[in-house]
Amino acid sequence: MIPHADEAITRDDKSLILAYDHGLEHGPVDFEPNPATADPDRVFELATHDAVTAVAVQKGIAEGYYPSYEDDVTLLAKLNGTSNLWMGEPNSSVNWTVENAAEVGADAIGFTVYGGSNHEIEMVEEFREAQEAAREHDLGVVMWSYPRGQGLKNATTPDTIAYSTRLGLELGADITKVKYPGSPEAMNHAVTMAGNSKVVMSGGSKTDDQDFLATVRNAMDAGANGLAVGRNVFQRDNPEQILDGLEAVIFEEASVKDALDVMGSEPTNPAALE
Repeated sequence: MIPHADEAITRDDKSLILAYDHGLEHGPVDFEPNPATADPDRVFELATHDAVTAVAVQKGIAEGYYPSYEDDVTLLAKLNGTSNLWMGEPNSSVNWTVENAAEVGADAIGFTVYGGSNHEIEMVEEFREAQEAAREHDLGVVMWSYPRGQGLKNATTPDTIAYSTRLGLELGADITKVKYPGSPEAMNHAVTMAGNSKVVMSGGSKTDDQDFLATVRNAMDAGANGLAVGRNVFQRDNPEQILDGLEAVIFEEASVKDALDVMGSEPTNPAALE
């Protein structure tokens, strides 16, 4: 990592990356809860929200839609990704080059590495090429560090998630995206292992407002630098509302109760807010 390389996709050293690579990674099923978000224009409109520091998309969507939003949205080019139709050992095809991403107008690149996969070595070598090319174009580098593979019995243990953030630091990522390891203590351990590089939490599957904001609050209190989120935003009927709450939690250090108030959302477990 290089100090300040990620400035274009951060605000006060924090990030809220709106991830929209799900159409490739998961397929149309992810748009069923809110069909309007199958239209990339709808998600680019969401990315103009003040809370969003970057939108992460694959090549075709970047080329087809970003030019209409380049004055209002920061582009994070997700370079690799594989469809859910693939049934082999975890791997991810490289779908465009850093040079192409820079030409489209990206301010940063994103790259998945499946540590523990039988394909880890080739993925790390592909990451190296992308990371070094990103430096030549002054682009930030975000690693989706997801431990997966035949040799992993449990990919979400605290030690495994901490190993994932360490991979990001060791291999040169400015920001590493990982799953929440289950507790603030485990998240703090993962952040510590990342050294001076940043750590953002993956948004994961959709949960209710209070539970989601509480997990984000715990991650931030544990030292995380923000969030890379997709489904927990665009699958909601009112995605702007949760972005208001996330802005309060991530950038304004609001409590979950205060964030829910900002959203006008009722708590599902009031006792947990006392």
